[in-house]
Amino acid sequence: MGDLLLAIDCGTQSVRALLFDAQGNLVARQREAFDDYVYAEPGWMEHDGDAFFAAAARCCRALDSALRARVAGIGVTTQRGTIVPVDEAGRCLARAIVWMDQRRATRLPPLPWYWRAAFAAAGVADTVNTLQRDAEVNWWAEHAPELHARAHKFLLVSGLLHHRLTGRFADSVGSQVSYLPFDYKRQSWARRADWKWAAVAARADQLPELVPVGATIGGLTRAAAEATGLAEGTPVVAAAADKACEILGSGALAPDVGALSYGTTATINLTSPDYLEPMAYVPPYPSAVPGHYSVEVQIFRGFWLVSWFREQFGQLERMAAEQQGVPAEKLFDEMIAPIPPGSLGLVLLPTWSPGIRVPGPEAKGAVIGF
Repeated sequence: MGDLLLAIDCGTQSVRALLFDAQGNLVARQREAFDDYVYAEPGWMEHDGDAFFAAAARCCRALDSALRARVAGIGVTTQRGTIVPVDEAGRCLARAIVWMDQRRATRLPPLPWYWRAAFAAAGVADTVNTLQRDAEVNWWAEHAPELHARAHKFLLVSGLLHHRLTGRFADSVGSQVSYLPFDYKRQSWARRADWKWAAVAARADQLPELVPVGATIGGLTRAAAEATGLAEGTPVVAAAADKACEILGSGALAPDVGALSYGTTATINLTSPDYLEPMAYVPPYPSAVPGHYSVEVQIFRGFWLVSWFREQFGQLERMAAEQQGVPAEKLFDEMIAPIPPGSLGLVLLPTWSPGIRVPGPEAKGAVIGF
C-alpha cells in the first residue's frame, strides 16, 4: 500500500506534480511552465486542452520512479473557469477558452418575461446580461453552432483531467467556478426551473456528473498509467479548485480567519458553513471543506502583473536567476526590500480586467508614475 499522495496542480502559469506524505510534508515536486497560450484575436486567450494533460503527465513521469510507486491516491486542482467542449470519447473539439479571455457573446439566449421582470425589479438586469455575455457556451452557440451542438460535454480543466485520468465524465463539486448552470447555494447543478438554464446555452446532458469533495472519482486507466508512469487503478479523489485548496492548505477554515492568495488572481477568502454573499448577488464558491463555502473578493491579474513585469523588464534578473538556480521573483524580492512604503510615488490601479458586478464591465487598470 502506498504512503504518498500526489497532487496535480494545473494553474494558469504552470502545472505541477507534488508528492506529499501523510503528515503533509512536500516530498518531491516537478513543474512545467505554460508559454503556449494562443491569442487568435485581441482579448482572446486559448489553450490546447490536450496540452494541459500532456504537461501534467510529463511532470508525473519526471518524479522519481521509486516515489511514483508509493502513490496511494491522486487529487486534481486546477485554474478556475477555463472550459473546453469535448466529444463522446473525450476528444477536445476546440481549444479551451481560458478564464482571462475577454470575448463576449452578442446573441443571448432569451430569458422568460417573468425572470426579466424580477431581475429588473431587483436592479440586477445588467449583471445577468453581463453574465450571459461572458458565458463561453453562449459564445460557442453563437459563433460555432455546429460545434456547440456536437459537444458531448463542456468540461472545466479539472473535469478534462479527471476524464483523462479515469475515463469518467465527472468533476468535483469543489471545482465548480464557471459560467455554467451551477447552484452555488445547493452546490449542485441547478434545478430545472432555475433561470440559469435559460440564460446559458448548455443542456443538462452536456455537463459532467458532480462528485462530492473527498469521494473517489475512479481509478487510473491503463492509458493514463502509461502516460504518467503511475500504477494502473490508483484512486483519483475529488479535490477542489486551486483557490479552495490554497485556503485549505493555509488553515483558514473558520469564518474569522482570512486567507490572502497571490496567484494569477489575488484574492482574500474566508471559509463559512453558511451561504454568505460577499457582495449582493455574487455567490460564494464551493470550499475544499465539504458542505462549506469560500467567501471571496478578487483582484484580477494579481501575480500575473509580476509575471508581466518579469517578462517585459526582467531580462537581466531572469539570466541571473537561471545562473543561480533560483526563481527570478526571489531576486525581485531582494531588490524591493530597501524600497520604502509607497514605492516612491508609484500608484497601481490593479483592475486589469472587468468583473460581472464589481468592479464592473468598464473597469481598467493603470500604473501611474512608472
